[in-house]
Amino acid sequence: MAVSASAYASLRRTTPCPECRSPADWVGVQALAGDSLRWAVEVTCRACRFAVADCGGELPEDVREQLLAEHGAAVLRLRAPAHRVTVLRVLRASLRLELGSAKDVLERVWGGTYTGTPPEVELLARRLREAGVDAVAFVGS
Repeated sequence: MAVSASAYASLRRTTPCPECRSPADWVGVQALAGDSLRWAVEVTCRACRFAVADCGGELPEDVREQLLAEHGAAVLRLRAPAHRVTVLRVLRASLRLELGSAKDVLERVWGGTYTGTPPEVELLARRLREAGVDAVAFVGS
């Protein structure tokens, strides 16, 4: 597997302009900025000069699904034994989970099946490393 510290994933499409239906450029991005995830979607039309941008809050699920389809899912891997309580604490704080849900995610992390977009998993790996856990985001096969 290839190790990835990717903190950026983007998409580029051509879509009908919401105003004039001419081909418009659609760009979506999710990026790790400092210690948080950021996203933005922008549509621009050269024909009628329409432009709109959207960002902030939770990443729209359709954009997240497109990022996963185009870039593949990253998998969180622990490269060395780690204390379960430490990992659980980081998961609860980072993902804002209740204890029961965090335990479910912990089992996926332990089993090597916790996935997300490359920036999402890289952020979680960074937070785990800050807590002393040897964690990495893997992308690839």
